[in-house]
Amino acid sequence: MQKRPVQAGRPAGATTFDAELAQAFGAAVRALRSEQGMAQEALAHRAGIERSHMGKIERGEHIPSLPLIFKIAAALECGATDLMAATEAQLGSTAA
Repeated sequence: MQKRPVQAGRPAGATTFDAELAQAFGAAVRALRSEQGMAQEALAHRAGIERSHMGKIERGEHIPSLPLIFKIAAALECGATDLMAATEAQLGSTAA
């Protein structure tokens, strides 16, 4: 029996983008940032990313990687668990 070669990347046609989740995460980030009176540009700078990328995250056009989620949480001075709880709350409010 021959082993199949391991191929890098996702299979053709596979996607990991979930628009509802992306929008909930973005809304949670925006809400936490607004509560602190922080500008989007300041949050992006603290997280070490471009402001335009932060805008895409907040609008739900991009789902950040796990390391970036931790950077955003640190920039918001909260834990990643707090950020995920806020995301879950946003998901709950959109489902109702």
